[in-house]
Amino acid sequence: MQEQISETGQRKKSDRISDEQPWWDTFPWWGSLIAAILIWMAWQIATRDDYELAWDRIFPGLQVTVIATLQAFAIALVLGLIAGMGQLSRNVVARNLARTYVEFIRGIPILPLIFTVALILVPETTDLINSRLQAWFDWEFKLSFQMRATITLALIYGAYMAEIFRGGIQSIPPGQTEAGRSLGLTGRQTMNYVVLPQAMRAIIPPLGNDFIAILKDTSLLSVLGVLEITQRGRQFSASTFKFREGYFVVSFIYLILTLSLSLLLGVLERRMTRDRKGER
Repeated sequence: MQEQISETGQRKKSDRISDEQPWWDTFPWWGSLIAAILIWMAWQIATRDDYELAWDRIFPGLQVTVIATLQAFAIALVLGLIAGMGQLSRNVVARNLARTYVEFIRGIPILPLIFTVALILVPETTDLINSRLQAWFDWEFKLSFQMRATITLALIYGAYMAEIFRGGIQSIPPGQTEAGRSLGLTGRQTMNYVVLPQAMRAIIPPLGNDFIAILKDTSLLSVLGVLEITQRGRQFSASTFKFREGYFVVSFIYLILTLSLSLLLGVLERRMTRDRKGER
């Protein structure tokens, strides 16, 4: 009888559906495929003279790309925070101005906006500023095409980051604000010390995605002649007629940059959500 009971119990255990998935189902095959592609691309660049020549011509543009990305992201971060909090302001003027900025920028494609800001708005604004500076200090303010395009990217992504900040702040329960005010904190103190620190968990991952998007959109600086990666690739391909080699190297550099940032962003997200999974 006991043997029959034990056999029945074993059959029931074997009949249960296991929550564990086989290793081949959870293994990141996509990562292996991308790694294999990158290794093959690196091998082509290292072993073939035409690809190596393209690498030597294009790689110096990496510095311009990285600097433009960091500058645009820093400016956009400030603009996004101001506009995001402005949309939640009780002041009707600040709220509507912030909303106007967000909707206006989001309604225009990036490329026409780059031409409009870099070739029209920035020159007219600098002329207006210089008319005062020359009269008062005999000094002239100038902006390079690279900085003009960088400011344009910052204006564009500042509007998108404003929505990220607004959504992150609104995701915090109103009780947190009430708790801060009940402790005697002012509205600004409650926002700075209670609401924003909690909202950062929801804000940081999409901000990381925008950082990667800014990095990729620095390729649009090439329309203004900025010598970043894409522009150097265009110049090399046009002068040597080696279009395959030139854009092959451009694609390889962008893939390395974006995939590295994506991996770092994934690590950051896992660390920020560790407590939700019961990990300590």
